[in-house]
Amino acid sequence: MLPQPLFEPIIDQHDTWLAVNPVQGCNRDCGYCHLQDLNLTGVKPTVLASPKDTLDQLLAHRYYHPDLVVALYTCTDALATRTTAAHLTGMLDTLASSSVRNPVCLITKCHIPDGVLDAIQRARDAGLPVLVYLSYSGLGPDIERGINHEALRDNFPRLSAARIPVIHYWRPFLPQNSYPHILESVLDIASRYAECSVTVGTKVKPNALEQITGLWPQIAGPFLDPQGADSVWPRNAWEWMRPLPERYADYPVYQTNSCALAYTLGRHDRSGVHNTPTCLNANRCPAKQRTRCRQDASRQATLTREHIDHHLHRLGHTTLPYTLRADTRTIAFRDPLALRECHNLAQVLTATVRAPHHPEERYWSGHLSGAHPLVIDAR
Repeated sequence: MLPQPLFEPIIDQHDTWLAVNPVQGCNRDCGYCHLQDLNLTGVKPTVLASPKDTLDQLLAHRYYHPDLVVALYTCTDALATRTTAAHLTGMLDTLASSSVRNPVCLITKCHIPDGVLDAIQRARDAGLPVLVYLSYSGLGPDIERGINHEALRDNFPRLSAARIPVIHYWRPFLPQNSYPHILESVLDIASRYAECSVTVGTKVKPNALEQITGLWPQIAGPFLDPQGADSVWPRNAWEWMRPLPERYADYPVYQTNSCALAYTLGRHDRSGVHNTPTCLNANRCPAKQRTRCRQDASRQATLTREHIDHHLHRLGHTTLPYTLRADTRTIAFRDPLALRECHNLAQVLTATVRAPHHPEERYWSGHLSGAHPLVIDAR
């Protein structure tokens, strides 16, 4: 008997965006997938809500705000089956005909059919900003089981020809895809067609250490805390990324997904990254974008307790003690607060939010929670 799936909320908050998951479960079986411990890999996707019901739930949800980015189908790959692709097409048409004008992201490793390309273009023509994340890491079919990598690579020129913005999602970095010839082959494709790349090490959920150790045994070495890190990087990939070959000099490469989104959408940083060590030393960001962040940050309205208390009330918190540093837009809570609540506050208020770790937290720590990358030897 197969274990029962553990479905995530249909509307949820992640560290960079609102996640909208009316379909959950994936018939692919990538070895590192964050859905494994939920029994949602290697299974037939389950439709939990129609596009219309999903839209209604989104607009009514306490996390919804018109400025936030919306990511569709983060608990499946919407291009993996005909059923999920049809649901995606209906979802895009439903959003495009509604009042929603949030930027919308679609993340995939699968072939994008012409019908879905047409739906994306219809939505964009209607004024809904849709962009595509192509998750291409250079890993092989032994780890990304069920993925047609040739079809995945073909998405890059097809989307570029259709003038649909692409962000290259370069994740996860494991020893297996951290050799220089693999790194260069991936970036050669991405830099020709994508707006930018987002580089992400290996994320380790609190209860997924054994899963990731099967792919990378050294990640569980003594005195290491992979679950408390933003992500874990093989040292050879980390060091290769620092200078990058000269031919990629004009191509933006980010460690922070929020910055890649800001650059692609023509926005300023809303996540407190600007002028931090990550901004200055890790992100390869164009001068024009850095100027935008600097100028727009200086124009932000002062963050007040009234703003914070109003949004806390919307989230269902009436008595939650905190301190505010208005000069740095930093909110520090005295008691534990779920990461999804922290992330929503941070994104809506354009603030940095800190809170003690919640003992029942199921999500990995992230940059916006104050975590840092962990760099270790690959072998």
